Amino acid sequence: MATLPAEAQVTHRRILNGGPFPYEKDGSVFGNRERLLPPRARGHYREYTVETPGARDRGARRIVCGGSPPNRPETCYFTGDHYASFSRIAQ
Repeated sequence: MATLPAEAQVTHRRILNGGPFPYEKDGSVFGNRERLLPPRARGHYREYTVETPGARDRGARRIVCGGSPPNRPETCYFTGDHYASFSRIAQ
């Protein structure tokens, strides 16, 4: 966690607390179309916006978590490049 950007740490805490989330799409199903994360059934992964300073939109940074319920994820991943690569977040 300490190596993540401060904004990602805030988003991760929001996930564990069940919100509130600043973007309407936060918590939506992540399809893993890139197939960079371990394969799971559709609906397993959910994505959350990590604010990007200076961005006028949601930016490219996300946290993707898998598991149920969403506020008790089995594992989470950070992407700073809009799903081109992922780093597992140690919990």
